[in-house]
Amino acid sequence: MVGHTSPQTDVSPRVLVVDWDDRDAESLRAEMSAEVRPRYAHLELALRGPSPIAVDHATVHQTFVAYVGAEPVGHAAVRWNAGDLELKRMFVRPAYRGTGTATALLHAAEASVRAAGRPRMILQTGHLQPEAVRFYERSGYHRIPLFAPYHVLPQSNCFARNLD
Repeated sequence: MVGHTSPQTDVSPRVLVVDWDDRDAESLRAEMSAEVRPRYAHLELALRGPSPIAVDHATVHQTFVAYVGAEPVGHAAVRWNAGDLELKRMFVRPAYRGTGTATALLHAAEASVRAAGRPRMILQTGHLQPEAVRFYERSGYHRIPLFAPYHVLPQSNCFARNLD
């Protein structure tokens, strides 16, 4: 339609810091799980103990939700992993992909890491998420060896970016 504005145009997300258990944050994480889980459903993990992809909310440093107007459209969190801060649960609703929302969330997470005085941010993404791999590589992240707890997931992609 001529003159029709879709959610993908004129997006200027604002990223807010929220609690891990914020309703919008929880809803976005549930959407992310529903989207990603089928990609990995065929894999069986014979793990003992907690899942390596689980997030203990006690380790969460900050949680971010991106909004367009009043609509929550993206999520990211940063958690402590040993002495590093790790990006977790980066997700943008499909209608808002390619709009700069992911970049805004990533920049907010990186600013949080810098403010905490850490020199780099680390992250892990699954081997069946090539779009995420491309995004992180375009954003200046480089591959690093698997780090705990992902050492039990040998096909993981682990990345870091020096922020100083």
